[in-house]
Amino acid sequence: MGDPRRLKKKFKKPKHPFQKDRILEELEFLGKYGLRNKREYWKMRTMLGNWRNIARQSRALPQEQAVEVQQTLIRKLNRLGIIGSEAEFEDVLLLNVEDLLKRRLQTLVYEKGLASTIYQARQYITHGHIQVGGKKINAPSYIVKRKEEELINFAPNSPLTVAKTKT
Repeated sequence: MGDPRRLKKKFKKPKHPFQKDRILEELEFLGKYGLRNKREYWKMRTMLGNWRNIARQSRALPQEQAVEVQQTLIRKLNRLGIIGSEAEFEDVLLLNVEDLLKRRLQTLVYEKGLASTIYQARQYITHGHIQVGGKKINAPSYIVKRKEEELINFAPNSPLTVAKTKT
């Protein structure tokens, strides 16, 4: 029957494991966004690929159904803050992995100045020092929605709350 928590993989591995250019690109993203391993990068790449696949397949649908699918996808990506409110359907196909990595909680904690490095941001999140909208989130890969962006702060019971307010 299997473990109910691990129903299927959330990522696809590269088809060719030893391509120098791809490996260097992955390593650059790992360092820039503080990812733990390449699997996190592959998850984001797969998520983006799924959205782009929906966009491509919607072009083959009947007109009214295609418009509905496209508007639903645009609203979802807008709510997540990946595309702007004035974005058109063609912008979905122009997205890249970096647009998605910028919306991770780890990146936003670092950019907001709550942590001095991207790796420290990851540590604060996993140790439970960061909350989003009153909820403690311990997953650095959490995709922050546009309306939650201003609500990122230290948890009230965190010792970092006192230390950061004194300085």
